[in-house]
Amino acid sequence: MKYMATYDMMETMRNTNQWLGATAKSMAAFPVFATIPNPALQWLGAWGEVTERSFERMVAKPDWGLDSFTCEDGRDHLIKVETVVERPFGDLIHFDVQGRETMKRRILLVAPMSGHYATLLRSTVKSLISDAEVYVTDWHNARDIPVSEGKFDIEDYTLYLVDFMRELGPDTHVIAVCQPAPLTLAATAYLAEQDPSAQPKSLTLIGGPIDPSASPTDVTDFGHSVTMGHLEETAIQRVGFKYKGVGRKVYPGLLQLTSFMSMNAERHMTAFNDQIMRASKGESSDHDQHNRFYDEYLAVMDMPAEFYLSTVERIFKEGEIAKNEFVVAGQKVDIGKITTVAVKTVEGANDDISAPGQCVAALNLCTGLPDSKKANHLEPGAGHYGIFAGKSWRNNIRPLVLEFIDANSAAPAKAKPAAKKTTGKKAAAK
Repeated sequence: MKYMATYDMMETMRNTNQWLGATAKSMAAFPVFATIPNPALQWLGAWGEVTERSFERMVAKPDWGLDSFTCEDGRDHLIKVETVVERPFGDLIHFDVQGRETMKRRILLVAPMSGHYATLLRSTVKSLISDAEVYVTDWHNARDIPVSEGKFDIEDYTLYLVDFMRELGPDTHVIAVCQPAPLTLAATAYLAEQDPSAQPKSLTLIGGPIDPSASPTDVTDFGHSVTMGHLEETAIQRVGFKYKGVGRKVYPGLLQLTSFMSMNAERHMTAFNDQIMRASKGESSDHDQHNRFYDEYLAVMDMPAEFYLSTVERIFKEGEIAKNEFVVAGQKVDIGKITTVAVKTVEGANDDISAPGQCVAALNLCTGLPDSKKANHLEPGAGHYGIFAGKSWRNNIRPLVLEFIDANSAAPAKAKPAAKKTTGKKAAAK
């Protein structure tokens, strides 16, 4: 019960702060106070506005916000988010541009399950929709999944990816961002041995911890310094009575958010103080830069305890992927079995979460893949976020990834759906 009580206590604190913010905002807005102009009241109202919004976002799932897209015909086409595969812990969704001819490029974007929703990749999805049919792994918040659905660890995650790849078929190009990179590599190797006809055409790994020990960071140091018993005792809680997943063991989103914020506490404090001052002067807006960023950043989700603990133990501590010793459902996965799927790695020179060297290690593990199907890119001056959603992604990395995809496609990227596939394949761009 103590773990459940702790979870409910954290939710109570969040709820209380949201209420305090709403109360301050309402009180400062009383018409009678307009007769006595006072900067302190304006500041109180601004504090309430920012505080209420911030704590409210912590339990809200952000919307994709992708309503329409202007195609080459000059018309706006509505975007419909369709669920292709529905599963208890995550769905495979498709961004269907209504009325547009089906694009030849088919991209599966594997989103992280690391505390934020898949909507963290909104800008990445938006940048790819113009050139491809985009599919995304939309992971669910563990607090909303009943205990009756069972466990979900990194082996289950890998098998989900296997099922999603099978569903989309062999003419798919997979892009894995950050945390899922090692498990996506394992899922591809699993298919190479168990169901070769379902393998994707290419695999792009962006800023993922394939070999965390190759270039240590604060994240990898934490994984090695803490014991599993201590981690389970301090980080794992049971979902409280408010949600459908009551009783499920999770790594709570609010606890994760505390860790995220503490890494750059001074910067976040400055950002919120500045926003309060802008709000007090009437210079803030609903969708200004601060709100756009923090509406997404503060929206966190609970992770299944089994997934979090097995990730720390098997990926970071034991390095099972790095040592090519990963096992899924009793079957050893040999990454060397990948012989036809082109593999590209992307790293940021200034990435302080998955430092350069961690992701490119995947190429050395692909011992059965010819060099002509291996590629890597190190983006100068780019941090972790920039390599999949920032300026570096938009201006440089995205064009390179699309070029890599086209070089390993069975048909031209812009061919009509009725066009027959060609048999020739180009070498991967290096």
